Amino acid sequence: MNCKTSDNLSLYYEVQGNINATETIIFLNGLTQSTLSWFFTVPYFKEKYKIILMDLIFQGQSETNAEWRTFDQHANDVRSVLNNENIANAIVIGLSYGSLVAQHLAVLFPKKINKLVLISTFAHKTAYYNAIELSWWRALEIGGYPLMLDIMLPSVLSEKYFANPLIPIDIMKEARKELHQSKESIFKLMRATKERKDYLEELTKITVPTLIIQGEKDLLLPVHLAHEMHLKIKHSKFIVIPNAGHTLNLEHVPEVCAHINGFLS
Repeated sequence: MNCKTSDNLSLYYEVQGNINATETIIFLNGLTQSTLSWFFTVPYFKEKYKIILMDLIFQGQSETNAEWRTFDQHANDVRSVLNNENIANAIVIGLSYGSLVAQHLAVLFPKKINKLVLISTFAHKTAYYNAIELSWWRALEIGGYPLMLDIMLPSVLSEKYFANPLIPIDIMKEARKELHQSKESIFKLMRATKERKDYLEELTKITVPTLIIQGEKDLLLPVHLAHEMHLKIKHSKFIVIPNAGHTLNLEHVPEVCAHINGFLS
């Protein structure tokens, strides 16, 4: 399905799960992910909840021919999808890049959120993060998405995942390449992160029940970044998944989903 943003761009989304459910979950993708990235997660929620999967502008099947977008604009796009489906408020689950969109949605449009789940998340950048981001940017400039993916994977998947992958690394790389993500689109997504100011103090405005989940072995976003967010968001719950990396919709999926279902219940 498609709907239009407030500036007339095309947003792609899917409706799955129990379409007659009284509660809706909307999942927000990581940086270079698409709706397909929630394949292993959806089964844990599809019987009880209506589910919306969406591609942000510059992702998957959504429009890519546009100027770069701030996280406030991405958040407004999520609101457009919810309004298009006549959903007054939803459970919002965001992973990594999607968790930043979810933060802005919670600050700007709190009435659109019932509960908030932030996975592999952060609110401010460190010198360490900036160094990793620069390596991804340079790889994208020099070798496009295939080289960026080679550089990226050791930062976003744990050593344990490489030893026993849910999806073999070679197959994962081929599947990602088949999405035909242009480096121009990825640059536009990444620019939002590069331009984003420290958001920690803004988090004090979030009042909805919030669950923060972080992988113990997340190299890109060490646990302390999420813990700092936990201290800013009133009455939030903070969970660290042992031996897990950054991409928690591929790693420790049953454990992560059990924590989310417990929180939602």
